[in-house]
Amino acid sequence: MEKAYEKILRKYEKEEGNVISLLQDLEKEFGFVPEDAVYWFSHRLNIPASNFFGVATFYSQFHLKPRGRHIITACVGTACHVRGAEPIVNRMKEHLSLREDEDTTKDMYFTMDNVACMGACSLAPVIKIDKKVYGNVAPDEVGDILDESRGLKAR
Repeated sequence: MEKAYEKILRKYEKEEGNVISLLQDLEKEFGFVPEDAVYWFSHRLNIPASNFFGVATFYSQFHLKPRGRHIITACVGTACHVRGAEPIVNRMKEHLSLREDEDTTKDMYFTMDNVACMGACSLAPVIKIDKKVYGNVAPDEVGDILDESRGLKAR
């Protein structure tokens, strides 16, 4: 991993990037921002690690732990909430065997994210798996949707 860090460091020094661009490069390289990378760059660039963590936790584009190959985005905004988002999220977590404090499956296949709004209120409740949007989702459809996305079943 240090080789990848060195490559990013050379780019950072050459282009005089900022903390955000460095974090973007780490996210692109690893799919998340490794904690050891933050401390490595903090030491090499004499920038407090708290600066990196502050930016990484402020912007939703950065992730501090590994994510699954496929991202499930569940809308829990007002329209989706009113139309039953909570039972759908609960059913997904149950189907994926995720505990309350987990968001990524043990096989690293799925990561679940909840968002405040997906801008598809007329389709509420809405979930998205990677780029495919599912609207008017009912809790009893969750298993079929997840199986379809794994290629186990046609919907």
